[in-house]
Amino acid sequence: MGMRMLPAICPPVVIGSVLAFAAGGECVVKPGPYGRALRNPMKGFTSGSEWETLRHTYIKWNEIEDAESDGIEKIRAFCDRKWKGFAAKNIKAIPRVYLNWSGDSRKHWPADMKADDYTSPQFERRALRLVERLGRCWDNDPRVAFVELGIFGKWGEHHSPSPTARMQRLVGEAFKKAFKNKLVSVRHPWSEFRKQQFGAYWDSWAHYQQMWAHGNEIDKLNRAGLWKRNYIGGEAAYNWGDWHVQPGKTPTDSVSKAVHKDYVINSIRWLHCTQLRWVSGYDPKDPDAVKGAEAVQRAFGYRFMLNEVSISTTGPLKVSLQVTNEGSAPFYYDWPVEISLLDTRTRKPIWRSTFKGVDVRTWLPGDGWTEPTWKPYAKWPGKVGEWKPGQPAWRTPPRPNTVSGQFKVDAPAGKYLLALAVLDPAGNLPSLRFATANYVNGGRHPVGLVAVGRREACPLPKSFRFDDPHEDRSLRYVAE
Repeated sequence: MGMRMLPAICPPVVIGSVLAFAAGGECVVKPGPYGRALRNPMKGFTSGSEWETLRHTYIKWNEIEDAESDGIEKIRAFCDRKWKGFAAKNIKAIPRVYLNWSGDSRKHWPADMKADDYTSPQFERRALRLVERLGRCWDNDPRVAFVELGIFGKWGEHHSPSPTARMQRLVGEAFKKAFKNKLVSVRHPWSEFRKQQFGAYWDSWAHYQQMWAHGNEIDKLNRAGLWKRNYIGGEAAYNWGDWHVQPGKTPTDSVSKAVHKDYVINSIRWLHCTQLRWVSGYDPKDPDAVKGAEAVQRAFGYRFMLNEVSISTTGPLKVSLQVTNEGSAPFYYDWPVEISLLDTRTRKPIWRSTFKGVDVRTWLPGDGWTEPTWKPYAKWPGKVGEWKPGQPAWRTPPRPNTVSGQFKVDAPAGKYLLALAVLDPAGNLPSLRFATANYVNGGRHPVGLVAVGRREACPLPKSFRFDDPHEDRSLRYVAE
């Protein structure tokens, strides 16, 4: 920090609720919490709701390869059409390639392959070639969030038929090799593709008749640490069995009626769920559904509370922050945490840097959410789970995470807003927001004032006007 003398920047009276301590070149700030849900990247309702940052993409195999002579550019061209405008909307895709939707008339095999042939040498060769090409197209594509393995069975959900043990080994290893940077999930990780430790996409999330047979199996994997390494998600289902019992007759029921909404939220917490689709199709004109959906959105994935920020300008700029993940899951990619000095008028960065040695993937939520109480059931699978009335809680609450850094500031003398952000490395732009009311449009969180040239730091004045992150639609991950 430079030494040119400047007028004092701190107001004569510093406001109480955000301030823990301030004296000259040091201050400790407790930013105000943000109560609403956040439209944050790679979490939440998938496809179609106001909270959308993820969009599921089902891809017919013959759309991207109808003959062996088709080149990899056909895959790229298809994705460019399908995902046009995603970066500008801060949306990312979860793609899945499939061969059969449902029924003999809805099969989508390449013209030079035999339908329903999942075991021949030709199928093995073509499947492995396709996976390798998907990796080349998607593994470094910032528009892709996660990848669902798909390919086998109806809807690519690994049943009717299920993949053989040989195909699980070959294709599972091919996906693991092809995707070094993107997380991959499968339908039944407890019984198929077990070696690769892929994540889970449950196709009937919180369904009354699958909680024991499927939810309980995911819980067993999570007890061995799966949720810390890979994401858990999928979709709700409203078309088979006793779905009307749970999660409710319709997506609107699932989020608007407490008996269903609480069940869905408890299941999200219990299984460390990151995202769900189909349930996102609730009625946006129903005020109870809108209110309930926001409560569900808060539970999905990560939610980083910015508890405290310490600033020191007595020497080099030193900043430390304490963050607690009050969500249900980690954030699964290594995105940098930025510190910046913003112009006090334009709120644009004059100087920016990133904290070294910080891994946001280690900011874990609590663990051991109260599990459902299991009881006998006359229908398949013989048991169902329900949460008893009361207050479910984490057996192991989330712990605070401390981040510290020392920075050499290269900025003209003057007073600036000191701000924090988490950047999408695709374009090094702010994307992931903390759950704090200290927010300005564009994705940054101002937490104090510093004077370059005077070694002075203080909290923001009471008159400082923040923006509402819910209203900010400006975020993108590639610059215009």
